[in-house]
Amino acid sequence: MTLVIVLLCIAGLVILISACKINAFLSFLIISVIAGIALGVPAAQIPKSIEKGIGDTLGGLVIILCLGAMLGKLLAESGAAHKLADALMHAFGPKYIQWAMVATGFVIGIPLFYGVGFVLVIPLIFSIAYQYKMPVIYIGLPMLAALSVTHGFLPPHPAPSALVIQFKASMGLTLLYGLAVAIPAIIIAGPLFTRTLKNLEVHPLQTFAPTKAAAEKTPGTAISFFTALLPVLLLMLTTLYPYIDNHHLPFQSTVALIGQPSVVMIISIIYATYSLGLKTGRGMAEIMTIYEDAVKDIAMIVLIIGASGALKQILTDSGASAQIAGMLQNVDLPPLVLGWLMATIIRVCIGSATVAGLTTAGLIAPLMLQTHTDPNLMVLAVGAGSLMFSHVNDSGFWMFKEYFNISVKDTLRSWSAMETLVGTVGIIGVLILNQFVK
Repeated sequence: MTLVIVLLCIAGLVILISACKINAFLSFLIISVIAGIALGVPAAQIPKSIEKGIGDTLGGLVIILCLGAMLGKLLAESGAAHKLADALMHAFGPKYIQWAMVATGFVIGIPLFYGVGFVLVIPLIFSIAYQYKMPVIYIGLPMLAALSVTHGFLPPHPAPSALVIQFKASMGLTLLYGLAVAIPAIIIAGPLFTRTLKNLEVHPLQTFAPTKAAAEKTPGTAISFFTALLPVLLLMLTTLYPYIDNHHLPFQSTVALIGQPSVVMIISIIYATYSLGLKTGRGMAEIMTIYEDAVKDIAMIVLIIGASGALKQILTDSGASAQIAGMLQNVDLPPLVLGWLMATIIRVCIGSATVAGLTTAGLIAPLMLQTHTDPNLMVLAVGAGSLMFSHVNDSGFWMFKEYFNISVKDTLRSWSAMETLVGTVGIIGVLILNQFVK
């Protein structure tokens, strides 16, 4: 009955947003209350769960989303995004620009949290699409596929790293196997899949459309690249710092602070204010107006992402994820396939890749030990399942939909299908690897 209720709530959410044309933020709140009542959450607990879900989701994202929007808007307004687009196009040409974007997304995705990576690549995607009149999905979806794969398969991202610890796997081997699975998944779900989406009508946000700044106000190409990539560089350096072969490294606590994504974005926006703003002759008042406009442009996106967390929290607090996983424990399937299937079903029902992965880990671990399944491959199998079919109860779905400004139907056709391909190719790759590492 729990599974039926969850599926009905998801269907109700789609109907409210698509058929009834009710704002997604309001729709999430309405369905969250209905789901809480139907799943037996105490009435007094429902508002608390909704507030906690919104708070937990936005607590880790709101600084990143807002500062990322500010940085993206400044890149566009200053002409820096124009410089980035020109440099990439001249280096790779229109024929290979898609592969250049994939490689960029993969490199950026390794050190960055998904939300940070997403808001950083959006200005680059939109600037190339606007400037060279190229389909935005053709440019953007492969890049986001690369980000998604690194998020689901490759340590040091939080979800795969947590699974490595729970399964007592090897971080190095998991990363090595993950790379072997990630590359075909990115190629199939990115450049190859986007060829089927040529007729998709997209009207991306104007916020990040590049502007032709006055010549004296345009930053140079080198400074444009350095400013845009500063968050990536900071996160890479702070991630690698503890692995230097010296147990008495100075400034460990300072480096740990600087390595937090929100702090990285604060440092980056301070530097961008100087390098793309003050240094190019803009006054502080003008720069602050750009930042204010950027936040206004994404205000509804932030609310919708937060509200998606409310529904996730209701489903988690009701015990729905544990009940659904428990139903699958006795299914007679190979352990790797079972781990993938459990993560997939929880992901589809709950919406959170992290919740799906960690819930599955606790339930599949005993079976994995009994069957002597390779723990490194189990990390990848569960990670692949946790990426499957992102839809209306997932914050990533709404980030893509709102930034690219497309319908729910087209988001399902593009984003959800891409994520499903990533998860499907991922488990196939894991099963092939399993034949060689037994």
